[in-house]
Amino acid sequence: MQAEPASPEALLASLAEAAQNLLFPSESDHPLEPFRSRGDASSPAGLRAAEGLDAETPVEVTTPGDFFAPVLEPPEDAGEAALAEAERYRRLAELLERHLTDVRVYRVGRVAIDVYILGRHPSGAWLGLRTKVVET
Repeated sequence: MQAEPASPEALLASLAEAAQNLLFPSESDHPLEPFRSRGDASSPAGLRAAEGLDAETPVEVTTPGDFFAPVLEPPEDAGEAALAEAERYRRLAELLERHLTDVRVYRVGRVAIDVYILGRHPSGAWLGLRTKVVET
């Protein structure tokens, strides 16, 4: 966190602006939306409790690098639009890393998976982005 900390609301607004019109690709593309957890999302159990999920709900934890990897490197023959989109994803990932600590990605459920990219804001709030991916 090198930059001056923005308020949670200001950071959520910046995330919304950076993610505007970006659809995360999967079997069904979904938008990335700013998200603020209702509680401590420092662990899968914490996320389940904060978001009112059943204790048996499967939660997989991964890194932002692993999550964003498929959208950061377009194929060599990609056109300008794909290159520009990859750059937007890169800026979005950097925004998360610059303003949040302990950033992690939670994949909740199976097939229609809710994805939370969350980190701890200096205020103590857990916030970031959420989307959905479909994997059959």
